[in-house]
Amino acid sequence: MRIAILTLPLHTNYGGILQAYALQHILQSMGHEVLVIDEKKDFKFSLKRRIEMYVKGKIKRLLKGKNAIIYSPEYYRELWEARTKHTGRFISEHIARRVVSKVAELTENEFDAYVVGSDQIWRARYARPFPGVTNAFLQFTQGWDVKRLSYAASFGVDEWEYTESETADCAAMARLFDAVSVREASGVKLSQTYLGVDAQHVVDPTMLLDAGTYTQLIKADTPHSSGGLMCYLLDQGSEVGQIVSSIAKTKALKPFSTNTQTENQQLSLEERIQPPVEEWLQGFRDAEFVVTDSFHACIFSILFAKPFVVIGNRSRGMARFESLLQMFGLTDRLVCSYEDYLARRESLLLPIDYERVSSILTEKRSDAIAFLQKALG
Repeated sequence: MRIAILTLPLHTNYGGILQAYALQHILQSMGHEVLVIDEKKDFKFSLKRRIEMYVKGKIKRLLKGKNAIIYSPEYYRELWEARTKHTGRFISEHIARRVVSKVAELTENEFDAYVVGSDQIWRARYARPFPGVTNAFLQFTQGWDVKRLSYAASFGVDEWEYTESETADCAAMARLFDAVSVREASGVKLSQTYLGVDAQHVVDPTMLLDAGTYTQLIKADTPHSSGGLMCYLLDQGSEVGQIVSSIAKTKALKPFSTNTQTENQQLSLEERIQPPVEEWLQGFRDAEFVVTDSFHACIFSILFAKPFVVIGNRSRGMARFESLLQMFGLTDRLVCSYEDYLARRESLLLPIDYERVSSILTEKRSDAIAFLQKALG
């Protein structure tokens, strides 16, 4: 069967890249031909937008000097190419794609089935740029004779973020799906309440593969990590720093980071290059302990059987963490502040019973693969 995976665009997000890789990998292992639909990056701007950039650039250089960064189409292209220097290579080497400017370019006879993939593809504000909120529910396939299903699609949060008209359109399309599965337990209730469909709760695609499969992606010349305390943190702050320092001191481990601040506009292009995916994976293999505020880093800590502490970030959404940790009986690994960490420090630093966790994961993988096999017939 020819299958298209529709997910959010692939760029510098390690979790976003690897969940697409994993879902494609597992579907290919079932004997299907699989392509991931990815967005073609377009740096064309309207004449009005170009004029605005030019005027703002002139003013900026008058105020800050000739070395001030000017946000032109050329700058955005250079920035994109710099940030994705390594992750783009990994995507090209390991993920077979169908690259489009918009999903309307796809035609009925290209694929037999569409799988709306994981990550926060059903979080309205993330889907609006690409593929579009209603297209995240495959509206562009309306009237086509194709199979439609979702695998671990995520709303990201446990409240409804869609407008009334978006809800009506998405619900109409959701009812055409052959099967629906979501990544969070809260997504089951949201699907029933707002879309009028029953959904199955399944694990993130990255959990369908084991640590050994990911280790095979690490190149022989990938450098070893510079410490034993892996710190994969998307948001920095004084409390985060205090937690890291405390763990490093208590466990006598040297902290090391596996990502750059790709969104920090104060940094040079060179400083905003995201390190290779292979180095991120190597970080988990080398780590003795992991501290993170990332959903997927939490998952890979579990896959590589590493003790970890995850710092919850309410602005990015807590439902993902809570659902994942509840599934594996690891809710005690989640902290929301330095004060919370201090109150539970001794228990947070204890080893995790990964024999029990592995048993749960084996069962969840089996359920997820059975869902895909049944849905695809």
